[in-house]
Amino acid sequence: MLKKGEERKRRIVKIAHGMFVRKGYDSTSVDEIIAMAGIAKGTFYYYFDSKDELLEAVVGEILRECEIRASAILNSEVSIPEKIVGIVTAFRMSGNEFRICEAINKEGNIVMHNRLNVELIDTVVPLLTKVVEEGKREGIFDCNLVPERMRAILILSSRLFDDMKHSEKDVLAFIDIVEKTLGAKPGTMKFIANLIGE
Repeated sequence: MLKKGEERKRRIVKIAHGMFVRKGYDSTSVDEIIAMAGIAKGTFYYYFDSKDELLEAVVGEILRECEIRASAILNSEVSIPEKIVGIVTAFRMSGNEFRICEAINKEGNIVMHNRLNVELIDTVVPLLTKVVEEGKREGIFDCNLVPERMRAILILSSRLFDDMKHSEKDVLAFIDIVEKTLGAKPGTMKFIANLIGE
């Protein structure tokens, strides 16, 4: 059971999440969040030093929910490619949550963006490592240093595809790199093209 303070903090995060999704981060004021939560301004600043810190808490909560969904996929009885697609898709922000992404990706938020990107990669690497290890047992992949390879692939994919300004050749080169990095036969990872194109 959560302590009262922790419960209150989570409630503020939940309210902020809803408001950021509906109105956008920049269009939501701390005063509006405080009013919706029914708390004093001092209470808000007891839990959060700034609206940016609250945004980080909102994204952290989204990542935890994504990790729960991804873990369920990891433990399901679907094929290796379906697990990879499912895990990657589980970490995509949906619908109006793109408004939260816009706030994180703003030029002035580069430090926050980088910190959250590291947190995302640190969360996803162990999950994808388990899938690749399973794929190795099935003879789909043939590689060592799996966590390190997954980290490199995720960093590359983030740099290539986060801004959505990639070409078809970028996608084909990325697929080739992934297949070679994981020791997979050519064509094994072609499903990535659909994943990136979504």
